Amino acid sequence: AAKNGNEKAMFELVIYYKNGNGIEKKLEKAFYWYQKAAENSVKEAMNNLAACYESKERTEKNLEKAFYWYKKAAENNVEKAMFNLATSYKNGVETEKNLEKAFYWFQKAAENENGYREAMNDLAIFYENGEGIEKNLEKAFYWYQKAAENGYRKAMNNLAICYKNGKGTEKNLKKAFHWYQKAVENGDKVAMCNLAICYFYGERTKKNLKKAIYSSVIFFRIGFTRIP
Repeated sequence: AAKNGNEKAMFELVIYYKNGNGIEKKLEKAFYWYQKAAENSVKEAMNNLAACYESKERTEKNLEKAFYWYKKAAENNVEKAMFNLATSYKNGVETEKNLEKAFYWFQKAAENENGYREAMNDLAIFYENGEGIEKNLEKAFYWYQKAAENGYRKAMNNLAICYKNGKGTEKNLKKAFHWYQKAVENGDKVAMCNLAICYFYGERTKKNLKKAIYSSVIFFRIGFTRIP
């Protein structure tokens, strides 16, 4: 069916070759059928083909082709591709760096039917820093909250920081502690340091030096990216 141009069969064949379901795992053939499916307007295949070109999985690395297929998939309403395209514009990968376009595609992905939670977090960062859009801390808070409520652990940490510092919302140390805890429970290592600070100073929790030291040790083993 795939050889006869059946788009659905093409994409299903990719999955079989990629995962080795019932047939020998052959990544080169998986790439071939990703390409065929994408060229036959299977939108999910467009994003996956772009990822192959970006990571040189099953083919030579080609960032220009990766950008092309991310754009095609994004224009066909694939949320993950919208996020990937926004990231390309943000970092200037195989295209000129363009924060306005990055913001546009992060917003499209965040506001799409299912809502792409990683895009929600990046959209919040753009609003917080005034990148590609006028700075708006209330909207930054809104999108951190949306991403956190959708289970994105980095957003949980960022939301906690908003509550702790009163950025885009009223200062609320109790809620800050809650979201630091949630982030740690979901495996966010940076939040461990922030939680340690709460325990050390007794911010909306009983002062607990043992827990503060434990969280700090873990934190300094993995390094840090964002602390209040």
